[in-house]
Amino acid sequence: MFKQYRYDGSSKFRINKVSTSETDLCPDKDRAKEKMKANEDELDELQQKLYAEKKEGLIIVIQAMDAAGKDGTITHVLQCLSPHGVYEAAFKSPTSTELAHDYLWRIVQKVPAKGEIAIFNRSHYEDVLIGKVKKLYEKQVHADRIDTDKIIENRYEEIRAFEKYLYNNNVRIVKIFLNVSKEEQAERFLARIEEPEKNWKFSASDVEERQYWDAYQEAFEDAINETATEECPWYVVPADHKWYMRYVVSEIILDTLKDMDPKFPEVTPERLEEFEEWRQMLLKEIPEKKSKKNKEKK
Repeated sequence: MFKQYRYDGSSKFRINKVSTSETDLCPDKDRAKEKMKANEDELDELQQKLYAEKKEGLIIVIQAMDAAGKDGTITHVLQCLSPHGVYEAAFKSPTSTELAHDYLWRIVQKVPAKGEIAIFNRSHYEDVLIGKVKKLYEKQVHADRIDTDKIIENRYEEIRAFEKYLYNNNVRIVKIFLNVSKEEQAERFLARIEEPEKNWKFSASDVEERQYWDAYQEAFEDAINETATEECPWYVVPADHKWYMRYVVSEIILDTLKDMDPKFPEVTPERLEEFEEWRQMLLKEIPEKKSKKNKEKK
């Protein structure tokens, strides 16, 4: 279903060749919202099974240009999930403590346990996106033996190895790039200026970053091509229409959880016999009238 958006290393991603505004999978807005709503029950049930089974964890990476809709997508698509075993990790500019460690140090601390889902709002990819565009690594303290000309190339290799390590150790990763056009981004920035309820979202730095648009597009293209694998694929989702973007993301996450196929743990016959013993013990502690009343209610 998502072949047109999925990149697993078998084909090259060309950012200037894909549409940011198509709605091929569901052209009707109301229908897309209905489908997304229908996905919620399945997502909730699968998440409960994942949490109960505790065999595998899931990381959902959301990357995008500013104003593409990361926060809104996380809110609208994943609001149906239980807060038990689900959390968001937002990776902003690294702190002095984080900069004192390797760049994956802060990421490792947010890796989910088996049974948990972690939503990465930005991620380790910031170090090959803004880190690459702004050449931040040149300003960071490093050993004299480090060849700064090879840092980005090395990071692609390290990220592939890191994600393979997680996959081999029971943590699935689904990586989603919300692909918004430059024109649509401008419209959304204008809305933040012109609509009072959105004023708090506006930052002059966001607009200033637009001068690096082409460099960021190249950085996203390179990052996806260098790190897309069969086990840890990228999905490039058209983001000019928020309703469509959110619907597609819900389908991608649902498809991933279905593939993981979590199940509630089976109860052994021996365990069921223990349940019956406990049941009889509890029944003795309940007054007969109360017990009868409870049965009638049922």
